Amino acid sequence: MIRIVLVDDQELVRTGLRALAERDGDIAVVGEAGTGRSGLSRVRELRPDVVLMDVRMPELDGLQATRQIVADPDLDGVRVLVLTTFDEDEHVFEAIRAGAAGYLLKDVSPTDLRQAIRTVAAGGSLLSPSVTRTVMRSLADRLRTTVDDTPLRELTEREREVLALVGRGLSNEEIARELFLSPATARTYVSRLLAKLGVRDRARLVVLAYETGLVVPGE
Repeated sequence: MIRIVLVDDQELVRTGLRALAERDGDIAVVGEAGTGRSGLSRVRELRPDVVLMDVRMPELDGLQATRQIVADPDLDGVRVLVLTTFDEDEHVFEAIRAGAAGYLLKDVSPTDLRQAIRTVAAGGSLLSPSVTRTVMRSLADRLRTTVDDTPLRELTEREREVLALVGRGLSNEEIARELFLSPATARTYVSRLLAKLGVRDRARLVVLAYETGLVVPGE
């Protein structure tokens, strides 16, 4: 059973999310909160597998709450999935930088929402296609002025190849086919990249691939 906490300032939205999330029986909502501050308190109390986090809330917004969750070693197993109506560049980019494992817009289908929760709970990360495009546009603007390839200096040539493919959005299976590796070897490379680069999920690997200039937006 995947245990989740809903953090959204609209009770009607929380009620709808609860009904949608619990439909298949493998996901249970164990707590709710209407502000970022109370959400943080509930997460520390309940230690769920996944937090569905809104962005704009009173007292403490979702990005600040996400940063605090990610930075707390006692909450190391808690994954944050940002779910919002806002798709502005700064919200998407900052959510990923804050440590969110995924970012979805609230127009996501019920089936995709449940699958997103499962993916994040299993240690994966995700961005909806429209959100990925937004992130890339944001990064393109930022990278016109500065690129820092320092993190790449500790990587082997093969690790750089894998990171570039992660940055392009390929799955482990697709990376394996592209580089003529076994899927298990591709997974090992991705795990090694997470450890070497000191990041907790695939979403941050994507950002790093662009920030270091390994992948160039638009190519």
